[in-house]
Amino acid sequence: MSVKVGQKAPEFEANAFVDGGFKKVKLSDYKDKWVVLCFYPGDFTFV
Repeated sequence: MSVKVGQKAPEFEANAFVDGGFKKVKLSDYKDKWVVLCFYPGDFTFV
């Protein structure tokens, strides 16, 4: 999958830490809002 600057991000669902706990969030939950997506390998993984 390849997304370029200016293209819409594909729909996805992920676990997120929100208000002191984990919950599932979907990109569509933030429709019509500004969103910054940051991805990084899990802590203590050897990448």
